[in-house]
Amino acid sequence: MDSSQDPNKSTQPLLSHLYPRLDPSPTASTSEPDDDQTQYFQISYNYGPRSIKDIPFLIVFSLLVLCTFGFGIFASVHRNPHHNQASAFVYNATSSSCTLLRDHNPISSIPSKSNLFSSSSENFSFSDNPTSLNSLKLSLSKRMIGNSSFSVKPLSLTSSEAGVFNGFMENLSFLNNSTSLYFSKSSLLKNLIWVLVITLVLSVPFVLVVLLLLKHYTKQIVYASLPFFVAVPVFINVYWFVACTVSSSCRDTFPLAYRILVLVFVFLIIGVIVWIFIVNWHRIELTVSIIGVASDALSKNLGLFGVLPALTLSLFVYYAPIVVFLILARLNGKVVPKEKHGECYCVWKQDSWVPAYYTLAILTMLWSATAMVEAQVYVISGTIAQWYFSKDDIGPKRGIRSSLRNAFGPSSGTICLSGLLMCIVRVIRSMVDNARQEDRPGIVNLVLRCCVNTLLSAVDFLNKFTINFAAITGEAYFTSARMTYELLKRNLLSTVFVETVSTRILTGIIFVLSAIYAILVCVILKAAIHLGVEAYLISLMAWVLLFVILGFFVRVLDDVIETVYVCYAIDRDRGEVCKQGVHEVYVHLPISRNHNHRVGFVDRTPLIV
Repeated sequence: MDSSQDPNKSTQPLLSHLYPRLDPSPTASTSEPDDDQTQYFQISYNYGPRSIKDIPFLIVFSLLVLCTFGFGIFASVHRNPHHNQASAFVYNATSSSCTLLRDHNPISSIPSKSNLFSSSSENFSFSDNPTSLNSLKLSLSKRMIGNSSFSVKPLSLTSSEAGVFNGFMENLSFLNNSTSLYFSKSSLLKNLIWVLVITLVLSVPFVLVVLLLLKHYTKQIVYASLPFFVAVPVFINVYWFVACTVSSSCRDTFPLAYRILVLVFVFLIIGVIVWIFIVNWHRIELTVSIIGVASDALSKNLGLFGVLPALTLSLFVYYAPIVVFLILARLNGKVVPKEKHGECYCVWKQDSWVPAYYTLAILTMLWSATAMVEAQVYVISGTIAQWYFSKDDIGPKRGIRSSLRNAFGPSSGTICLSGLLMCIVRVIRSMVDNARQEDRPGIVNLVLRCCVNTLLSAVDFLNKFTINFAAITGEAYFTSARMTYELLKRNLLSTVFVETVSTRILTGIIFVLSAIYAILVCVILKAAIHLGVEAYLISLMAWVLLFVILGFFVRVLDDVIETVYVCYAIDRDRGEVCKQGVHEVYVHLPISRNHNHRVGFVDRTPLIV
């Protein structure tokens, strides 16, 4: 800073020059209450004790879980042990019911080993008189055992004996083929398990290395990955075309015209991807900076990589008894008589409440899954917000513990409500997709689908930053939704840009990295273990596993980007700077054109330090 400048300027808030507030006009002051103009100026992270919010939804969710476990225990205790013994019951005309035969033993109908052997030997009669047509001569070479030798005379078999022997040799050949197929499948399964285990173990340092690279070399990683977004699909497309042309079986299955058509179609898709990059090239630089800021924030809270998988694992542990209850629930019923063509026989009839319990349990599992996803977002948002609003760059030591306590304590009702809304959205969207696949004609169905998609998009937008804001302030769900909307509206911030560009770039990066890993796995399997076509299948499964794990990392990084975005909006609204590096990047975000400029705000200018 130049020494000739006024030293008092250094003590003024940085945002006083960035976001000057004009004195509201009398018209503006009378059109809005005074409390509406100031209620958002005090938004910050709530470190104090929080009150329980959205209690009714927490009660409904708890009752749903209790009913699921209660009826599940009832179904386990009262299951019918004769569910698979309907054939052991006979119809009693006197009582008009089915009665179990006490002396019925299903095992008694199976012949014993001695009886089976005796009956088999009785079916064949061996004759001492050989035949010239069906005799089989077995010549065995002389073998030396120690200092002695022996010879075996040729045997002559009758036609019956020859038939038995030929059948035995055919069974032996079939057993040999089955054994070789079994060992082939077991070898494939063994190699697949080993590759997946190694991939799972390597995924932990792999994710940490990717995070550190995105933190320190974001620009280099992004720009180095962009050519691979085109090179990898081109390589796979050309490789498939050449391999199918060389292979006779593939060449016969897919004629040349079909192969050329697929080749051209894939190249057209690649051209569309290149066109998208060219159109959005001016946004790449800003997205690179946003990803770097989010990676830096996530690297300061590495404990999230231990807590989030633990929450996912706890969800599966929670699912385990429900799955057991679902299996045991179908065993509830009784054997009842049924008349068909004038004859009565006994059949198994399931209790009428079992389908209702299936519906209850499945809805509970769906709601629990979406609630767990929202709880993870809540924990991420609370932890990152505490780091953002802390004075030092490290953040509070017990930030994750505090976020967990708030998520499963005062804000548990808010998480249940958010999970319920997301569950409803997923179910309705699935129904709309199924209706689209059925391709029902009619303008009414088209209009209904458009309306439903618009409504679901609005709910997604409502829920997008609501959980982030609730984790920061501890407010109720609908209060957080309204305050988030007003916060972004007053500061003219857009939510679409951050989501679309950064998510697509991160998805492309992990696709490239996982594809490179799969290619390396395939090369190693072919060179070291000399696998054939099985190497492609194992490499594909390794690619899927690594892509899913890295996809989880991208989802966490997306939540961090959104949380930092809301924190930046709060900073901007209060006229403060908690993290200078964040403001230097997010100040270049585009202004939302959906909201009119309000009195008291002018267009933003780059941050001058």
